[in-house]
Amino acid sequence: MGQRSVPDVFAPARLGPVELRNRIIKSATYEGLSHRGLVTEDLLDFHVGYAKGGVGMTTVAYCAVAPEGRTHPDQILWNEDALPGLRRLTEAVHAHGAAASAQIGHAGPVANPKANGRPALAPSRQFHATTLSFAREAAVADLQRIVTAHAEAARRAVETGFDAVEVHLGHNYLASSFLSPKINRRGDRYGGSLENRARFPREIMRAVRDAVGDRIAIIAKLNMDDGVPGGFWLDEAIPVARWLESDGSLDALEMTAGSSLLNPMYLFKGDAPLADFAAVMPHPVKLGVRLVGGRMLRAYPYEDLYLLEDARQIRSAVDLPVILLGGITGRSTMDRAMAEGFEFVAMGRALLREPDLLDRIRADAATPSLCIHCNKCMVTSYTGTRCVLVDRTTTRGENWGTPRGYVR
Repeated sequence: MGQRSVPDVFAPARLGPVELRNRIIKSATYEGLSHRGLVTEDLLDFHVGYAKGGVGMTTVAYCAVAPEGRTHPDQILWNEDALPGLRRLTEAVHAHGAAASAQIGHAGPVANPKANGRPALAPSRQFHATTLSFAREAAVADLQRIVTAHAEAARRAVETGFDAVEVHLGHNYLASSFLSPKINRRGDRYGGSLENRARFPREIMRAVRDAVGDRIAIIAKLNMDDGVPGGFWLDEAIPVARWLESDGSLDALEMTAGSSLLNPMYLFKGDAPLADFAAVMPHPVKLGVRLVGGRMLRAYPYEDLYLLEDARQIRSAVDLPVILLGGITGRSTMDRAMAEGFEFVAMGRALLREPDLLDRIRADAATPSLCIHCNKCMVTSYTGTRCVLVDRTTTRGENWGTPRGYVR
């Protein structure tokens, strides 16, 4: 057999039914720029910046499928009021040659029950240290409702012009928390064995596929490792990835890691800006961060391609396209991902630092990323996600919080 040809990361590529202009995806990073569940001009400009800068596709994050599934009360909900703004956002991204993906999901035990005005849901009763509250055990009726809500969100993504949906099966959001043996202590058909714990995520993905067929691409963002003892790990992620592939519900997998509930810095690697987080948190969350933040917000050494070793094992286990996330910073790391057999790469912090980085890399392959992995961009998600080394003021415009600031 001949040697496999390594694709050019900047060449056009097909993702399910969608043709992307290149293999580079702006990963889902919560923007903090929606307001009362609606798209704003600032959110539109945020994604247009990446489209202008050369990405193949940008990911709008995070769009909750149910009111109790939000981590912030301003996050977009898939209701009628949000649709005109989402449609205008996709049109603006398309006008600059990029595709648009919507990350859909339910935050589950990571949700903020006080801000949402309703209880958070989890597989089993679960304490959330930073909100100092408990999530209640989800009833089977809750799960059925949420599966249906994912399908409806995907249909509305088609209606509003999105090219793809990325279904959130990671970070111990609701679907991911069902996979975790540490969080899921149920005794019914949704708990116990891995097959039972995977039932709810598989039902979500099947419902999404049934709702949209092949009209848009369907991606699942799946944990490989929760980053906590007793949690979901690679030995279970491999069979789950195979099951999802055999179900025929996916066009691609994006592999991720970490728990927004129990170990949020595990995904990001680099510095853990604990004092910065505490400074922007409201009470009593501020108190929670100060009390347990040192245990939750642990720093991990950064290196390029830091998820490659684990993702390589998923890559060898499935035939589906796999998107490599984690420490993609320049042409050399992109080319390494292509050589390792990954079909796409996803970039987050490097593009937050420099939205036009890809255009400059295309012009000069030696162009370095200026991101220093200080992770202070994470803190800004409460005031408009940005790199603090570029702009220490809010990205929100003068119309922020007023009807003029909404895109209708």
